[in-house]
Amino acid sequence: MEQLTVAPRTGHKTLLYSELVTNLENLQADIAILGMPFGSAYGPRSYTNDQTNAPQAIRDVSDRIVRHPDHYDFDIDGPLLQGRDDIRFVDCGDVLPDLNKPGDHYRRVEIAVREILKTKALPIVLGGDHGITTPVLRAFSDLAPITLVHVDAHLDWRDDVNGIKDGLSSPIRRASEMTHVAKIVQIGLRAQGSGRPEDYEFAKNYGAELISAYELHEVGMQAVLDRIPDGGNYYLSIDADGLDPTIMPAVDGPAPGGVSFIQARQLIHGLVKKGRVVGMDIVEIQPSKDNASKVTCVTAGRLIVNLIGASIKAGYFDKK
Repeated sequence: MEQLTVAPRTGHKTLLYSELVTNLENLQADIAILGMPFGSAYGPRSYTNDQTNAPQAIRDVSDRIVRHPDHYDFDIDGPLLQGRDDIRFVDCGDVLPDLNKPGDHYRRVEIAVREILKTKALPIVLGGDHGITTPVLRAFSDLAPITLVHVDAHLDWRDDVNGIKDGLSSPIRRASEMTHVAKIVQIGLRAQGSGRPEDYEFAKNYGAELISAYELHEVGMQAVLDRIPDGGNYYLSIDADGLDPTIMPAVDGPAPGGVSFIQARQLIHGLVKKGRVVGMDIVEIQPSKDNASKVTCVTAGRLIVNLIGASIKAGYFDKK
């Protein structure tokens, strides 16, 4: 098999002290971290946008997210891996572009995720801008039907920007074209983004559940969870600007009134209990804008911790 990923470049070698495995052939894993730093650029200045630094920035605060993996964690009612010695938690490194093959990293990340899914593992992808969700989500075609649960301030239904159809403004539009995606639920919408009135109408006509941040705050996350079908396969895509900038300030388009950490945690635990979360990504963090406490990256890490702990407690990885 071709080499799909490379080891993280600096600082912490892996996220949350997981085992580094960059050879994905015959991978053995239950939970797998994968970095996807680069999306699909809209112009020459965005080839190396600040989001490309986010996967490593999140890894580098591992000791702030979880100081001791074997200590009790109140978010998940136990230690990180719930005291389970049989759970294999790995970091598969990063999928990087090949300058000789523009766009080929989208093909390789899809293959990488498919290799992870072959093992029945839970892939957790660190972006990168939101364009990375498109090739990642393509890899879930064998798990149809998928309910896409999208946390974001922005709509992300543009058909293209500057002729680019798989960039950061288009992942939900592209998801709507995937036959294995049966339902789309978007949570935390507010303020302005790249979406125009015609993009909003397209999303409504498709049948996407569009839940503004203000509706969420009025009705509560449990009411939102009740609108998501039970017993499904859920892919969770979290744009950092979907959360309130008081807890995730390091984003390009901060907008007051976003999803709280309490609500995001409730969403994760609720989805785990409703059915099976088959994958998650966290995108659009700009590390240079984070404050001294690195609260944006720490918050991203704590969301990952909640998914890991909740999925283990729910029996996702119990061996038959």
